[in-house]
Amino acid sequence: MTQQTPIIQPPTIQPIRIFDTTLRDGEQSPGVALNHTQKLEIAHQLARLGVDVIEAGFPIASPGDLEGVSRIAREVRGPIIAGLARANRADIEAAAKAVELAERPRIHTFIATSPIHMAKKLNMEPGAVVERAIEAVRLARTFVDDVEFSAEDATRSEWPFLAHIFKATVEAGATTINVPDTVGYTTPEEMRALFAFLKGELPDHVILSAHCHDDLGMAVANSIAAAQGGARQIECTINGIGERAGNAALEEIVMAFHTRKDHYGFETAIRTREIYRASRMVSRLSGMPVQPNKGVVGDNAFAHESGIHQDGVIKARETYEIMNAELVGREAAVLVMGKHSGRAAFRKALTDLGYDVAEDRIKEMFARFKDLADRKGQIYADDLRALVDSRTDIPQTFVLEKFQITSGTDMQPLAYVRVTTPDGPREATSSGDGAVEAIFHALNKVTGIAPELEVYRVQAVTKGTEALGEVSVNTRYGEISIHGTGVAPDVVEASARAWLRVINQIVAGMGKSRQISQTTV
Repeated sequence: MTQQTPIIQPPTIQPIRIFDTTLRDGEQSPGVALNHTQKLEIAHQLARLGVDVIEAGFPIASPGDLEGVSRIAREVRGPIIAGLARANRADIEAAAKAVELAERPRIHTFIATSPIHMAKKLNMEPGAVVERAIEAVRLARTFVDDVEFSAEDATRSEWPFLAHIFKATVEAGATTINVPDTVGYTTPEEMRALFAFLKGELPDHVILSAHCHDDLGMAVANSIAAAQGGARQIECTINGIGERAGNAALEEIVMAFHTRKDHYGFETAIRTREIYRASRMVSRLSGMPVQPNKGVVGDNAFAHESGIHQDGVIKARETYEIMNAELVGREAAVLVMGKHSGRAAFRKALTDLGYDVAEDRIKEMFARFKDLADRKGQIYADDLRALVDSRTDIPQTFVLEKFQITSGTDMQPLAYVRVTTPDGPREATSSGDGAVEAIFHALNKVTGIAPELEVYRVQAVTKGTEALGEVSVNTRYGEISIHGTGVAPDVVEASARAWLRVINQIVAGMGKSRQISQTTV
């Protein structure tokens, strides 16, 4: 008797909502301080990416945070715009004010539910926690129709108590129930079982959501397991940034569902070709570089050095690549651009890379492109990305005209700078322990502003000895945290551009001050 091969039916495809919290939980990463303009730029990119929900911030944190969320609510269309609020009147009213002009507003309120949090942090009895949650959801529903409730530290909470508080908040008006693995404690098996349990306890119309942290390196696996258990919304961040070890990485979850749709049976509304652009933007503005070996967006994600791998890829790319670079917005081919390229070709190259640049900015960028081509020769796709991503998005009170470094083995480096100011050109010289410190001191002298350097990073934008250098600085000026980046073939010039970007933000009042501690979900 011939044995028949069993027929495996493909899974029914289920939609998964992507809730992006880069601007809220992601911004709580140590050293990250985004100003309003930067947050708005990221929010517009998240809308282009196709996320379902943008958690724009924690409005009660400071007047600046409230205004930042309000600006996103006013200007970004498409995704739901959510504001986070603890389970109290002041927080909820601030969140309501912040999102009131959104096309699709949401209030996301939470309270801790684990025994250790209720006893040690809240100093509340479980019954009082439930009552506080009910009151918070009811109040939020007086402002918006879309209310999400989260049980902080849910994965260390008692399951019967979770079911009880979730049922109570759903009856009070919550439309989405979020289950956070706040401290990255759980495992995929536990997560899947927890969601299967909650799905059986709650009404079918309720959207279950997962929010996972990466303390044990399992945030993406736990998020996928939650979806297998019944979650239909996943909360994540670009590049997986977030406090401590970070959050579940949006790009890894989305591409896992996309690449293995045959296995998982899930799909998202994400436009995958915008993923790499979003990753680079968040890395540049947050000052957090992406590790080279990171999945999907790391520099080495589509690189092959092994001879065996190279041979296989040359013969058939799918031998060692389960997805192609173009699928996530990374062009595999080199753009043939150089000093002889015209403005029309330059504009087309930007369009091919997915950039929609206003005509009045093309002239400025083309001038920088020609200068770069004269100095560097062949221009690669990532060079053009860096050129666009480093465009001026703040008022240019001070502009670097010229600089020169004098140094040697037996002398302290001396920097000369010439800067355009509102009062005309100014010049200054200063010394330092190194060329970078010397040029920072010279710029401080010529502008009269001296930020304090906290973090300095430099990385190559492209490969080779002629690669562009990208410098990222995190600074403090009084109580304000300010981040700046600069791109140039010369690292000292890139450092000077990053430092001037910080100084121009200080002059424009675009730094960020945190008035109260951020709160995590």
